[in-house]
Amino acid sequence: MSQTLKPVNQKAWWLVLPVVLCVAFSAVLPLMTVVNYSVQDIFSPDRRVFVGTEWFVAVMRDEELHLALWRQIQFSLAVLLVEIPLGIALALSMPSRGWQSSAVLVIVALSLLIPWNVVGTIWQIFGRADIGLLGYYLEKAGFDYSYTGNPDHAWWTVLAMDVWHWTPLVALLAYAGLRSIPDAYYQAASIDGASKWAVFRYIQLPKMRGVLMIAVLLRFMDSFMIYTEPFVLTGGGPGNATTFLSQYLTTKAVGQFDLGPAAAFSLIYFLIILLFCFVLYNWMQSLGQAPKEGSE
Repeated sequence: MSQTLKPVNQKAWWLVLPVVLCVAFSAVLPLMTVVNYSVQDIFSPDRRVFVGTEWFVAVMRDEELHLALWRQIQFSLAVLLVEIPLGIALALSMPSRGWQSSAVLVIVALSLLIPWNVVGTIWQIFGRADIGLLGYYLEKAGFDYSYTGNPDHAWWTVLAMDVWHWTPLVALLAYAGLRSIPDAYYQAASIDGASKWAVFRYIQLPKMRGVLMIAVLLRFMDSFMIYTEPFVLTGGGPGNATTFLSQYLTTKAVGQFDLGPAAAFSLIYFLIILLFCFVLYNWMQSLGQAPKEGSE
């Protein structure tokens, strides 16, 4: 006997409509405005000249952009190489049960509650030799530390600030992944006499792969768009040592009021982030795929 298919109720799509409208208002319309600006030379609100891809070509030939992009890539890779392993180690060391677990979770998450501009101000004071603990003790140790005068010191200080601010996010995500692992896995590993490294390698790390993928993508996107913290701490200096892509874009759009080149660069910036996220996502997905049968 043929079965009669029940009609599918499509009314649930109306619940998605407010989200679609919000996204269209907050993302799609501004993006279309940027696309419009990127192909025009804007003299005033009433005077515009269509220039096509002229601004894209000019921006891609900008040597300052190339240097800022290289600094940004270095910084984002350093963030991932430090924060991901450190966050995993922190999650593994946190208690899993009892009131200690709740207390540690609150303490670990404290830095995430601090606004970005306040984080820059905290480290600005922290690194000073006269009133800051970091600068004072480094000076006492005989280290000539100056995040305002030495480009290398400024770069490492911005990296340390980002690690302090955002490693707890990675730790909380990894902790959530660890807590989702059933106790039966650990019981089986204990019966087999597996070492701690074997438990981490074959049980904990594979089970955390999903949350670690989220952590990598979130931290990469956020570090690639970092602006407030280094701007407050160093102002992009000394020289251009901590001038990343976001500050370069702000200088173009606000400082020089070159709306056309700034719009073209913002689109290139957007595409760069999408490309890197796409590569990272597919790379992490390939790591998680089991080898096919019969493959060498």
